[in-house]
Amino acid sequence: MGGCSGDLSALDPAGPYSSAIANLWWVMLGGATLIFALVITLFLLVIYRPGFGSRLSPRRWMILGGLALPIPVLLALMAYGMAKGEFLLGAWQNEPVGARIEARGSMWQWDFRYPDMAAAPGSSGTLHIPAGVVVELSVTSTDVIHSFWIPRLAGKIDAIPGHATRLRIKADTPGRYGGICAEYCGTGHTGMRFDVEAHPQESYRQRLTELTMTTAEAEE
Repeated sequence: MGGCSGDLSALDPAGPYSSAIANLWWVMLGGATLIFALVITLFLLVIYRPGFGSRLSPRRWMILGGLALPIPVLLALMAYGMAKGEFLLGAWQNEPVGARIEARGSMWQWDFRYPDMAAAPGSSGTLHIPAGVVVELSVTSTDVIHSFWIPRLAGKIDAIPGHATRLRIKADTPGRYGGICAEYCGTGHTGMRFDVEAHPQESYRQRLTELTMTTAEAEE
């Protein structure tokens, strides 16, 4: 239960894409709990009421318990999951993109580039995004396969060497969110984390300009 909240909790969504995933998780948990409760109820009845169910043949028990019980629940969960998938696909196709950013994984860090502002330097370990708009990330890797994941903003996507995969995220409000590599990639995997800073839209470009000035001063 301690993992259900915090900076890396997918059950504490901060955007529409992560909310759809969290809702699906809760619905699946509800379906699994329903099946579990029914099975435990039958188990207790067999223990405390000897002879319970003896009027049904083993064949009927197998049909009722193995088919009639799980199939409707699984079909309902599948239908709900497909509906959420259609929602995410529709959001991907219809929502305008407010910013495009390149994310590159390597052992064992994440680097980010901001092509919308050619003069802006890259950032390492911190991803800067505008809040309230869709951000499209082009994700790749320089060495092995990594997995790019910001639990409170979106699902996972692989970072593959020589190939760019795309992921859309959206933060409802400004704030700081945690990101992590979700696929084992070597001895430094556990430390391959990064921060996401979601800035108000009116100050996002100003923040990137400040990064440019800071980098220029450091070079001097």
